[in-house]
Amino acid sequence: MKGLSKDARRAKAMTPKIISAGVTAALAIGGIALATQQAQALSALAIVNGLTSSGGVGVSKDILYGDKPSQDLDMYYPKPLAKAMQSERAITDTYPMVVFVYGGSWENGTKEEYAFVGQSLAQAGYVTAVINYRKAPEHVYPDYVEDTAQAIAWSYKNAERFHADPKRLAVVGHSAGAFNAVAAVANEDFLKPYGIKPKDIKTVVGIAGPYSYDFRKFDSVTAFAADATPDEVMPDRQIKGEQPPYLLLTAEKDKVVYPTNTIKMTKALQDAGVTVQTGEIAGASHATSIGAMAPPLRWVNDVRAQVVSYLDKALK
Repeated sequence: MKGLSKDARRAKAMTPKIISAGVTAALAIGGIALATQQAQALSALAIVNGLTSSGGVGVSKDILYGDKPSQDLDMYYPKPLAKAMQSERAITDTYPMVVFVYGGSWENGTKEEYAFVGQSLAQAGYVTAVINYRKAPEHVYPDYVEDTAQAIAWSYKNAERFHADPKRLAVVGHSAGAFNAVAAVANEDFLKPYGIKPKDIKTVVGIAGPYSYDFRKFDSVTAFAADATPDEVMPDRQIKGEQPPYLLLTAEKDKVVYPTNTIKMTKALQDAGVTVQTGEIAGASHATSIGAMAPPLRWVNDVRAQVVSYLDKALK
């Protein structure tokens, strides 16, 4: 896009363009073998994505929701919608929408690494935005929560462009992404600059989120300002405004984020009069509490079944 004005580049980046999502198992195996031969390290997420069948879903890549670095997203479409868009047929149906926020200790991760989540939720019938956000240590709290709020608001306001219904929009996050998702909605001050309210969101789903802990005692201290305190930043102490219902899931064998985070967040929300449903993902570790969203790993635990069942009731 060299030579285009900033506005022209932005308009081009925001234009939905459908491409195929996923690769065949044969190509994935070949790619993994080639990478091994070249002594290149493949992350577990790369392998998951390589083994995930597209299931006919479509995706529009690198759509800008802001004008700062990493403020972009990929939009995944259910198979019927993708086929209709590709054939340029008239589309009268609207679909429920999910905004997904990945984790990574606020320092790691990309939307490409979590393509399997976008594909999985699109296969379940949801137009799904998998968002990027600015990372620590260069960007500390509240930058990544502000980015999340901006992406949520952008998705809400632009839902109809993607044949989605803004009144049926859920926010789902895992780990640090669950912190971002919950923090961005629980405190109306994050959404207010973008012209929407927490109640505009239909529901929030947090998976293994660190909502209530003393970050100063952990490596994640680098994701927060040097003078910050838990009381100033933890979502369980920053609830403000009328709220949507929440689903908060914990992983049974999580050794990274402990259930006390969900227990405290649940109590804080309930004390504020918010409807909260909780659940445990049996047998799940911190990693598999999101990894099992991928079709090849659904046998590992029931996180996908729990999330999709909840979303179906809340949005469909």
